Amino acid sequence: MTEPSGGSGRPRRPVVVPAVALVLVTALGITALTGGLNEAPDAPPQLGKGSVLDQGLYSTRFVESRVRTERAQTQFDEDKRFVEMVFEVTNRGDGTTLVGVPPAEGKGAFATTFAGSLVKISPKFPSDAGPSAFALAKGGESGQLHPGIKTTVIVRYELKEGQKPPEKITMDVGSFEYAAGFNDPTERWTMVSQDAGESIVPEVKAQVTLPVQEEAAA
Repeated sequence: MTEPSGGSGRPRRPVVVPAVALVLVTALGITALTGGLNEAPDAPPQLGKGSVLDQGLYSTRFVESRVRTERAQTQFDEDKRFVEMVFEVTNRGDGTTLVGVPPAEGKGAFATTFAGSLVKISPKFPSDAGPSAFALAKGGESGQLHPGIKTTVIVRYELKEGQKPPEKITMDVGSFEYAAGFNDPTERWTMVSQDAGESIVPEVKAQVTLPVQEEAAA
C-alpha cells in the first residue's frame, strides 16, 4: 500500500528555544528602547609625586609626603611626630582665600578653601590625629593664600607614640569652577559637585598617591 502524498505521516518535532536565549533577546530589546547600555563613569586620572593639577581656583603641585618630628621646646613638652603632605599652591583668584582643613568624608561640597578640596584621604587617621593645615609664610605659619603667589602648604596628621606611618597616602582631589549659583545669579568660585541622591558631594578631579618618606635618622 502506498503512503498518502505529502510526507511520511510522522509528526514534526517542535523547535525548542533555550530560555537563556529568550532572556538575552528580551534584555537587548529593552536596552535598545531605553537608549543603549549605560557606560560606567570614567575613573579619575591617577597622579603621583611632583604632578601639577589645575583645580580652577588653585594650581597645585603635589610635592611629597613625609614623616617629620617636632622637638619639644621645653622639658615639660614632648616630641611630636607627624605624617605631612606638602603642596605648592597658587591662588588663581582675585582675592585672598583660606588654607582650611580637609573635610569629613562625603562632605565639603560647598568649600572654597584649598584643603577643602582634599575630599578623601586614605588611609583614614583617628579623629584625634588631626588634620591640621597651614601655609608657610615669612615670619611663621599662616592660614591665608594670597592671589598669584606660589605658597607652600602643609597638611598633617599626628602619629601616636610608637605608631608606624603608612607606606603611602592617597588623596581624592576636587576642583572649583567660576559660575553662578543655583538660586543666585552672582558668579563666584564654587566646588564642582554632583548629586548623590539625598546629598551633594564633590566630584573627584584626580586621585593622587604619594609615597611616605621616612624621616632620616638623627
